[in-house]
Amino acid sequence: MSGGTWQARRTQIETYFDRTASETWKRLTSDAPVSGIRATVRAGRDAMRATLLSWLPADMRGLRLLDAGCGTGALSVEAAKRGASVVAIDVSRSLVQVARERSAGTPGEIRFEVGDMLDPYLGTFDHVVAMDSLIHYRAPDAVRALAGLAARTRGSILFTFAPRTVLLSAMHTVGRIFPRGDRAPAIEPVGEAALRRQIERDPGLAGFVPRHSRRIASGFYTSQAMELLAR
Repeated sequence: MSGGTWQARRTQIETYFDRTASETWKRLTSDAPVSGIRATVRAGRDAMRATLLSWLPADMRGLRLLDAGCGTGALSVEAAKRGASVVAIDVSRSLVQVARERSAGTPGEIRFEVGDMLDPYLGTFDHVVAMDSLIHYRAPDAVRALAGLAARTRGSILFTFAPRTVLLSAMHTVGRIFPRGDRAPAIEPVGEAALRRQIERDPGLAGFVPRHSRRIASGFYTSQAMELLAR
C-alpha cells in the first residue's frame, strides 16, 4: 500500500464528512424523512448492516470487535448489545460525536476513537467490521489495509467493496464532471474475481480464507459484503 495514496484519500474522506456532508449523513442515518433516492440508500445500508451482523456470533460476550469506519455508530451499538467490547473508529470527528450521542445509555462497552483504523495502538480483535469504509480506496490499497487488519485479528474480517457494475461505473464517470469541491470521495469499483485474486496473492492474508459473500442493491446503493475467516 502506498502510504501517500492512503493518506491522501483518507484526508479527502475526513474533509468531506466533517465539512460537506455532516448534516446530510446525520439525517440519512436517522429516522428523519429523506428523499426517495436517499431512502433507497438508507434501506440498502440497513440491509448491509443486518447482513454483516448475521455473520457475527449472536453471543459476543468476551469478544473484542473493531468497527473500522463506524460512522454514526449503528453497528457498534448492535454489537455492544450482544456483549462485545467494541472499539469504534472513524476519520470524521463530527460523525463520531453523533455516534457518541446516539449510543448514550446503550448496554455494553463501546470506546469511540477519531483516527486511522490501521493504527496498531487500537490493539487486537476477535472480529473486525469495515462497512463501506474501504470502498473509496483503490483495490491494492484496500487489500493492503485488510492485511494490516489481519495481523491484529483472531477470528474474522467482514468488509464491503463496490462491485464493478455498469451502473456504478457510469456513476463513477459522471461524478468526475462536478467541481472538485462539490464531489463526494469517489468510490473505486472492483470485480469480485479480481479482488479475490489480490487477496489470495497477499502474504499478509495467507492466514485467512474468503467465506460468505453477498451483494446488496437498493436503488442508488450497491455494495458487496465479504467475510475473510481465519484458518
